[in-house]
Amino acid sequence: MKSIPLPTERLLSRDSIAKRLAADLQPDWVVNLGIGMPTLTTKYVKAEQDIVFHSENGIIGMGPPPPADRQDDDLRDAGKNFCTLIPGAALVHHADSFSLARGGRLDCAILGAFQVAANGDLANWRLPGDPTGNIGGAMDIATGAKEVFAMMTHVNKNGESKLTEKLTYPATALSCVTRVFTDMAVISVTEDGYLLEETAPGISAEEVQFHTDAKLKVAANLRDIAA
Repeated sequence: MKSIPLPTERLLSRDSIAKRLAADLQPDWVVNLGIGMPTLTTKYVKAEQDIVFHSENGIIGMGPPPPADRQDDDLRDAGKNFCTLIPGAALVHHADSFSLARGGRLDCAILGAFQVAANGDLANWRLPGDPTGNIGGAMDIATGAKEVFAMMTHVNKNGESKLTEKLTYPATALSCVTRVFTDMAVISVTEDGYLLEETAPGISAEEVQFHTDAKLKVAANLRDIAA
């Protein structure tokens, strides 16, 4: 296969990925947000979706980031970023917070990823050779949520694909990811592997395949990600 450079100028921004992902959240879902990029999702949900966002550090009913002049040092998400509360929100003990995940009460978890395998295996807690990894709550959350959406760049800083046939990084949870949202594409994880459903405007299926280390099936109705 010929070399295809990464189409940097056509990649989606982090906020654009979050906006696209937010559109897939179903009304009345309880949704856990992982550390990092996933927290951007709160900015793009619509009121009529009535989503309850969960933060593992003890927030049920987390709202979007506050403006700079309304930051409260007592209100922070699991990544220690400032957040807000929606009406009716609850602040709970850490054990109660994790009972949502372990009890199967999370409709969806949105997690960052170092790698996702074609069967839905997830790696997001430690890079190979890095002794400092952080397990956090991802193992419980990824296992307990009914749906797991992985949100990430398509390749790492070395240009290596984060979507692989099999994991080469330490696993977080197995066969858990149901959909992947990257700066290049929206890809579902099916019983037959990856299904490419949407691409960033101006990016072809051939480009996505070249930067994916697993075979992609292309949906018959492949379309652009809505701006």
